[in-house]
Amino acid sequence: MESLLRAAVDRQQFELYFQPQYGHHGRPIGAEGLIRWNHPERGLISPAAFISTAEETGLIIPIGLWVLETACKQLKQWQKCTSTEHLTISVNVSSMQFSQSEFASQVTQIIQQHAINTKQLKLELTESLLLDNVDRTIIQMEKLGALGIQFSLDDFGTGYSSLQYLKKLPLYQLKIDQSFIRDLMSDMSDQSIVHTIISMANSLGLEVIAEGVETNEQFQYLQNKGCHYFQGYLFGKPMPISELAIYLR
Repeated sequence: MESLLRAAVDRQQFELYFQPQYGHHGRPIGAEGLIRWNHPERGLISPAAFISTAEETGLIIPIGLWVLETACKQLKQWQKCTSTEHLTISVNVSSMQFSQSEFASQVTQIIQQHAINTKQLKLELTESLLLDNVDRTIIQMEKLGALGIQFSLDDFGTGYSSLQYLKKLPLYQLKIDQSFIRDLMSDMSDQSIVHTIISMANSLGLEVIAEGVETNEQFQYLQNKGCHYFQGYLFGKPMPISELAIYLR
């Protein structure tokens, strides 16, 4: 797998798919960029099959930079058109990449190259990444935040975050993990957890996005509880940019 992945990096065999994100008004507000490996013989390979290898070998660094640059290119295209200039793009950042001392300068270079409005770029970070070294994490977030970039805490509720750090970290958004959404309409525990997350986020001045929304019932329930944004198969699966354009009309 490692040799194939190195070849994929060299030959840029990757493609960025986009899953639309919607607001409570039922209109698209942006998308999350999700990498796919477009292997010439094996076809489209999901990140679950190669991300662990990428992290073990350090290839996650060039792959992550490719994702960020590709996302910024697309964001610039949206910002050129009045009908899409309001849209945001979210991308995941690995712990290894985020901890690199040169990461902030690399992001700065990409932003300057594509001349984007950085307030529409969101970096999704995991709980384990944020708490690996809190002081270092805050410094890195402040550097990137000074550029206008916003941060979303991904898969919230599945990690081991201490609530005391939530008020210290310069976060913009909490992303409710799909494991709490799947059985939302039948599981009282999931309902309690979701309600607690939304209430806590509101008290901290953070926005909330729920991932894995698949039914109108889930959508309406989350709306009524005060969730701001939504992502899931109800609104669209991850898709090539050419297909996403249909959803953004």
